[in-house]
Amino acid sequence: MTYESLRLSRSGQVATLTFIHPKGAFGPATWREVPQALSELGEARALIVRGERAFSVGLDLGATAPVIAPALGDPAKFAAVVAGMHAAIEGLAALPIPVIAAIDGWCIGAGLELAAACDLRLCSAGARFSLPEVKLGITADLGGLQRLPELIGRGRAAHLALTGDPIDAATAERWGLVTEVHPDAGALYARADALAAGLAALPPKAVEGTKRILADGLPHAQSLAAAVEWNARHMTVEALKLSAVSPQRSAPESKS
Repeated sequence: MTYESLRLSRSGQVATLTFIHPKGAFGPATWREVPQALSELGEARALIVRGERAFSVGLDLGATAPVIAPALGDPAKFAAVVAGMHAAIEGLAALPIPVIAAIDGWCIGAGLELAAACDLRLCSAGARFSLPEVKLGITADLGGLQRLPELIGRGRAAHLALTGDPIDAATAERWGLVTEVHPDAGALYARADALAAGLAALPPKAVEGTKRILADGLPHAQSLAAAVEWNARHMTVEALKLSAVSPQRSAPESKS
């Protein structure tokens, strides 16, 4: 299928969703097309999300304002308009396969909120991150205020959201927003491809179960029970055999 705002490609069991908006922004077509693209992932076992230029400079306000403006002042109408944006981001988060955000250049506003919904975030040394909505008279409403505190802590999330000031790649790594920083875009995308290929080769039910348990955020005892139940339903005899023949780290010999 041909899209206006993105490109979906496949290499083996790895799919790549690339945003191709000429301004590096998310317009109305983005929110309409992301769910469509996700429905076409088929047998893909890992997904990379990236931008053709910058990862995303946020909303294309020029294209989005005419859609949002008629709903201002009416919470029900406004919620209906934003529901399409939520569907795209929450659909990405709900995928049973691992999702890697490969971030080069700016990752701003809605772009950061979408990246926060991914499972892993890698970036180039030139990446910059910002949640500037407050400077525009907006309260971020696409999941950033909910997910960022879980990723980087409430204090750092508050710093991003209340100041609207950008942070660089080194700060993002130090805060835990990204787990790896690569020298440039080429190195970043090569690493994302290799990481996705490795994840795609893992047993899919084990990966899905791990994602589910991490995402549910249940209290300790309930989370343990959920993991046990998942394994009871999905662990295979083949997995047990594989574990039996895998190299095990041996305990150091006692010198006493």
